[in-house]
Amino acid sequence: MFYYVAKTFVVGPVVNTAFRPWVKGLSNVPQDGAAILASNHLSFSDSIFLPVKVPRPVRFLAKKDYFVKRGPMGWAQKTFFDVTGQIPMDRSGGKASQDSLDAGEQALRDGAVLGIYPEGTRSPDGRLYRGKLGVARLALRTHVPVIPVAMIGTDKVQPIGKKVPNIRRVGMIFGEPMTFEGYYDNADDRFAQRAVTDEIMYQIMRLSGQEYVDTYAADEKRRLDRLAAEQRLIERGSPSSLRRDGESS
Repeated sequence: MFYYVAKTFVVGPVVNTAFRPWVKGLSNVPQDGAAILASNHLSFSDSIFLPVKVPRPVRFLAKKDYFVKRGPMGWAQKTFFDVTGQIPMDRSGGKASQDSLDAGEQALRDGAVLGIYPEGTRSPDGRLYRGKLGVARLALRTHVPVIPVAMIGTDKVQPIGKKVPNIRRVGMIFGEPMTFEGYYDNADDRFAQRAVTDEIMYQIMRLSGQEYVDTYAADEKRRLDRLAAEQRLIERGSPSSLRRDGESS
């Protein structure tokens, strides 16, 4: 009920009036039954624009950090995610990540539409990065269709680090449902999961027109952070940076 009220009377009118999102292929989202919406991830606001245009409620595998922030704003954010049925996704790996995927799997078995960002995090530069295997694991275990989704222009609305969004038009494209019957007998095989994930990422790339990078977005973010830190040391004339430069020469 809260999801419906917020979407219909609060978030929806604001989004539709201010950002005028255009949509293609919405009929590819099934009217009933479970499905996975596998989308590129350009901005925090992707998780706002996408549910506004999909007629059915969308449950996202959302970053766990959104559920554990402190203070009044952190409480409000956690409450909002909880009451709208979002699922905390622990990305630390191992059992914690598996538990999160298990919760997503149960949502699918209950007939939900599950939103997932296969890249695992927002793109640091607007390119499309290698998908993680969780989307394939869910699709192969539950046999539900995967609808590839391309978010268009949301990185211009709310770039990483920007809290107040820019007002401009955005779009989204829903591709044809994908099923993977030939892989169902090998649902837990990592080679099968990689093949399925790559097929999904190819369709997202085709819809979005993004340049594809065959590395993980999280690794690229770490590389960029490391380069930025080194640049700051150089600009400050840090003795450690000067010493490193001397050693390399």
